[in-house]
Amino acid sequence: MNSLLAVVIAYLIGSISFGVLSSRIFGLPDPRTYGSGNPGATNVLRSGRKAAALFTLIGDAAKGALAVGLARWLGPAIGLTETAIGAVAIAAFLGHLYPVFYRFKGGKGVATAFGILLALSPWLALGTFLVFLGTVLGTRYVSLASVLGAVFVAVAGPFILGWSPLAGAVILMGALVVARHKANLKRLVAGEESKLRFRKRAPG
Repeated sequence: MNSLLAVVIAYLIGSISFGVLSSRIFGLPDPRTYGSGNPGATNVLRSGRKAAALFTLIGDAAKGALAVGLARWLGPAIGLTETAIGAVAIAAFLGHLYPVFYRFKGGKGVATAFGILLALSPWLALGTFLVFLGTVLGTRYVSLASVLGAVFVAVAGPFILGWSPLAGAVILMGALVVARHKANLKRLVAGEESKLRFRKRAPG
């Protein structure tokens, strides 16, 4: 019963969209109405408000870290197994992808996945961040950086976490991140993908 409750709470935490919240706080258009239509930090950055994008990035990562961090902290006291904690991680991630508060239309989960990794293994999170940052600096393609970071997680996860339910959780998250970037990958192959850039004014 505690495991099921933890999973439900994690999903609800993951369903909070900081892209939508930050846009309301900063008086910006709903990020689902412009650019890629994705309520994530990269799309919010297209509004030209770096502070709003940063708030989105930190918030989406923090909710993943909070959900899994609480589960790991309270786990021994309420009887959560490693399998249950892995389920909590997946639930928080799926909450971002399919948020119950926003008609199940969410983001691509990169920041939330990173927050989850921080709570599971800071070393795995650091390695993923370095892959992501290096790719962004080298290509300015956030989508490519996200995909390569996801691949790194899927490959390195079992070595760092061991062959465990937690490793299974991060492999699944990596696969879902890649799947959510399917359209981006097609544009990359066609040479039509947008590079990271800044705009001074909010759209609309």
